[in-house]
Formats: sequence, structure tokens, C-alpha cells
Amino acid sequence: MNFINSIRVKTGLLVLLSLLSSAILKAQPKMNQKPSAMKILVLFNTESGGTYKMAKAIAAGIEKFPGATAVLKQVPRIKALANEDKQIFGNIPYANISELPDYDGIAFGSAVHFGNMSADMRYFLDQSVGIWTAHKLEGIPSTVFMSAGSGAGREAAILSFWSTLAVHGMVIVPTGIMGTSEIDKTIPQGNTVFGASSVAGATAVSRPSEGELHIATLQGYALAKAAKGYQLTKDSRPIATDKAISLAPKMSKIEARLKALNLTLPDAPAPVGNYKPFRLSGKQVFINQIALNAGKVDHPGMVGTEVTEEQAKLATRQTLLNVLAVLKQAAGGDLDNVKQAVQLTGFFYTAAGYTKHAVLMNEASNLLVEILGENGMHTRATVGASSLPMNSSVEIQAIFELE
Repeated sequence: MNFINSIRVKTGLLVLLSLLSSAILKAQPKMNQKPSAMKILVLFNTESGGTYKMAKAIAAGIEKFPGATAVLKQVPRIKALANEDKQIFGNIPYANISELPDYDGIAFGSAVHFGNMSADMRYFLDQSVGIWTAHKLEGIPSTVFMSAGSGAGREAAILSFWSTLAVHGMVIVPTGIMGTSEIDKTIPQGNTVFGASSVAGATAVSRPSEGELHIATLQGYALAKAAKGYQLTKDSRPIATDKAISLAPKMSKIEARLKALNLTLPDAPAPVGNYKPFRLSGKQVFINQIALNAGKVDHPGMVGTEVTEEQAKLATRQTLLNVLAVLKQAAGGDLDNVKQAVQLTGFFYTAAGYTKHAVLMNEASNLLVEILGENGMHTRATVGASSLPMNSSVEIQAIFELE
């Protein structure tokens, strides 16, 4: 019996050792696995270097997080900065708007200009419409840091910056009260609960102060933590939606283009006489419109006397949008059903001897091609008239072909 018990004990020990060895071998790759690499952009705009120093502190905080690499880049300038190559930030490369989706997180830094971001940063972000319509920044963590000369408007500036990031669907990382108990409170500090900032005009100490840089470092680390979560989940499959949502109609290509161009078609003007707003003949649609806007004519009168050429161009745009509103009705409510534009004829209320009709009509032609793309290319005529209905400065006759 003792012999049998001895065998049982030995067998049990062997099984236990085998299980332990298996667990250790399985855990070994995880123990040796290095943190996945993350690339986080620190994008800034500066003139005197204060925001650049804040950007370096943000980058230092990012790189304290395992596996995170900070990439410093500048926003391209609208107007060249004198002696930029001699500045401390002169060797930092400029970013391209198309590269923003390539990062696991983005920190945006700018000087405060009248409670808002700088003009250079605004112009740069205004070029991101294509990225926005393609949803390329959705879910990517972002944060904002700024530098204010007097400190005035810094919180408003960060909050106004947030609205652009929110429209892109980015995850916004604020600072809260992190690190505030660790900084010198005997001097003015520019930090906010929304993001690190520097009071550049305060002269008690050099700026950014140690406290402002400390908060910026913590902000960079917090962004890296959020970016790690994004990195681990960005390839996840989207959640299943219920049948009602999945069957919702998709936005047409032309509607998406109108949205990207920040254009809204007006309500199709109703006829003011015994006629129809459009006529179908086979697959062709015939439309005539003037510059009606909410029941009134935009910029009425003769071009060159009562109406400037710039006002006439605005009236021409309104007239073309009216044409498209009627065309949408003719196409069954979907402009994707339009095969091509065939002909535009522009009539302008002008004095005898006026010769710039084509310049005015370019406003309609260019807008039509912007909206319909290659299908918007058309033949064209422009005509001067001694008067037009309702004293409108422009009337457009259009022919389109439907699918």
C-alpha cells in the first residue's frame, strides 16, 4: 500500500510540474514582448518660440510612455517669417494636411489670437474637409496646448479649438487638475483645466515657466495613454446596428459633395405664372431660374449701375443653386440620377456696350463643375438683356440629361 501511495504522490508531482512548465512557457513570450510602437504628432505654430518650447515638453511627456514616439512638426505659414531659419524651431519640418490620419494621437499647439487659434493653424485645419468627409480622424485622441501673451482668452481659445476636433470625431484629452499641486503658485501660471498654456507676457520668470512646462509634460503623457487605447482598438470591427439603422438611406455622392463645399440647396422656387418649374422631354430636363432667394430677388437691378459685378456674381451663384434645386426635383430627389449637364445660357441685365457677361457667367459654370464634377461640364452662351423678370440682374436657362 505504501508503494502504491508513493507512486501516486510521484505521479501527482510530475503532473503539477508539467502544468507549471506549460504555464511558464506560455507566459514567456508575453514577458519578453516589447510595447507596440506608437507615433504621436505634436503639431504647433509659433512666431517667437514659446509654443515650440511647450511642444517640446508635450513631446517629452509622450515619450515617457512605453513604446510612444513623438513627431514634432510645424503648421505651414501663410506669410513667411523673417529669419525663420535662425530661430530655435527653424529646423522643424512643416506638416501636410494629408498625413494627420497616419498618427495614433495628435497634440495641437498655437498662440492665442483674440480668443482663438492662430490664422496659420486655422488655415491649415480648413484644408481638412476631405479628411473629415472620409471619417479619417474619428476616434483618434487629441489635445490642445497654447501660449497667450497676456493670458487673456486662453481658455476660450482652447474651447474654440475643441469644436474643430469634435466635428472630426476626435477624442479630446483635457488636463483637468493634473500636476497643479506640484507647481509654484507664487507666480502667475497660465495652465487651464482644458490644456496647458503659457502666460508669455508675464516677466516674473522666463516663459514658459517650469510649472507650465511640467503640466505640458503630464498632458503629453496623458495623450499617449489615450493613444495606446486607440491603438489597441482601432482595428476592431464596428458594433452591429439594428436593422432599422442599417437600412437607413446612404447620402448620395452629390449631397456629400455639397456638404463638403458647405453648400445647401434652397427650396425650389415655385412658379409665379402659368408654367412648370421644369419640363422633361425624354431624358432631358429644361429649367429657367432667376436670382430668387426666400421669395425676394438677390441684388436686383442693372449690372454696372445699380449692381456691382461682385454682387452680380453672387446673384449668379444663387440662380445656379435655384436651378439645381429644381433639377433635384426633376431627378426624383437624387442628383446622382443626373447623367450630365448639357447647356447653360446666362442672361444678364446690362447696359448697351457691356462686354463682361462671360466673366459673370463663369461663377455659375465653375460652381456647377465643383458640384457635379466632370458631369457638370457643359456648352454655354451668355447674353446681355435690357431688362429681366422681377428686375433680376441674372437669369439662367439650363438643359440637363438624366440617367
